[in-house]
Amino acid sequence: MPENILILSIKPKYAEMILSGQKKVELRRVRTRLKDGDLVLVYVSSPTKALVATFEVDNIIQNEIQAKPKDINDFWKVIKNIAGISCNEYKTYYDTASTIVAIFIKNVNKLHNPIELETLRDKIPRFHPPQSYRYLKHNEFQLFESLIQDKSLISSNKK
Repeated sequence: MPENILILSIKPKYAEMILSGQKKVELRRVRTRLKDGDLVLVYVSSPTKALVATFEVDNIIQNEIQAKPKDINDFWKVIKNIAGISCNEYKTYYDTASTIVAIFIKNVNKLHNPIELETLRDKIPRFHPPQSYRYLKHNEFQLFESLIQDKSLISSNKK
């Protein structure tokens, strides 16, 4: 069992790119305690509102932005082909940030039957999708696992 399990809210267009293998890094502005090998549950925000996949953290980079725009431009060179966003979107996203967080993605597992928000709320008391992300305790993760009744409902997309 991974040390950290995170549920991450992602916009539909970016989730689709992760599922297709086009997007191999998820960018954030807030530090995490994720480590290589940790598990991320992908919750797709409105209008989808469902848990659709999991992935494993391949690598994580968390850099303080010391010299704008140099640090931002330098990091763009590292992730531009795998970020799933344009250079302008990237620069706008990090314009007021003090930290660049890049969660590199591997072993994407798409749920054949996404778990809709209503089902999550029925089965997991007081469940609210996170604005950005939230760590799950192991007992909370067991509730998520129980919603996936048949492990064959998960397909692996090893990218």
